[in-house]
Amino acid sequence: MADAPAPTTLRVLQMNLCNSGRADCYTGRSMTRAAEVISAERPDLVTLNEICRDDIPALQRTLAAVHDGAGVVSAFQAAGDRPSGADTRCRDGQPYGIGLLTRLHEPAGGHTVHSGLHPTQDLTDPEERPWLCVHVDGLLLACTTHLAATSYRVALTQCHDLFDEIVPAIRRSTGYAPTVLSGDLNLRHDDPAVRSCQRPGYQRVGDGALQHVLATADITLCCTRSVGMRGATDHPALLATLTIHHRRPTRR
Repeated sequence: MADAPAPTTLRVLQMNLCNSGRADCYTGRSMTRAAEVISAERPDLVTLNEICRDDIPALQRTLAAVHDGAGVVSAFQAAGDRPSGADTRCRDGQPYGIGLLTRLHEPAGGHTVHSGLHPTQDLTDPEERPWLCVHVDGLLLACTTHLAATSYRVALTQCHDLFDEIVPAIRRSTGYAPTVLSGDLNLRHDDPAVRSCQRPGYQRVGDGALQHVLATADITLCCTRSVGMRGATDHPALLATLTIHHRRPTRR
């Protein structure tokens, strides 16, 4: 019987950059600080909330540079704008939303992107909240989201929908892969009700506030810590180390 592949260790970095230019937390410095943190912490996977679409290529180049030019892929999903039926926009007119960067570990590895808007939204909020997943190398399903800030009930429902409906639908099309979700869930880490977002078969760590990392049981979560953003945004970065325990290949 073939041996299972050796475990893969990944450093995951979650950042909410508040970079739309429209919110009170905007400073104009979060992109510079984000690049500094990526360079210093050398993550393998970066999840990004409250960003503009054109923020992604610069941070993708930064991540590739810290890994000596290794292949890095990126994805972006805009938040919806209910009044216009189009995308929510940053102050400079770019689409605003969430992003994901990840290093490819296999020389011939590939990726597929899956994204959309949550089926449940707060109808009092013009911003329609998105989700984004990337299936990487056939070995990992990496996801991010930024859940509703205006309604605790809606945020919790969006979290349930992600794990109960969206991720299973992706697995039906791509096959199973160990899964990690990292993002600003707008659910407090110490609120007992947030445990209902941690679906059976998942584990969770966080920054003690609103940012969380959830992973399937075949991933070991450890070594979580906050990374200061020096006032460039209103959230610290969240860094976690994951170890993926791959399944033994099956004979055909």
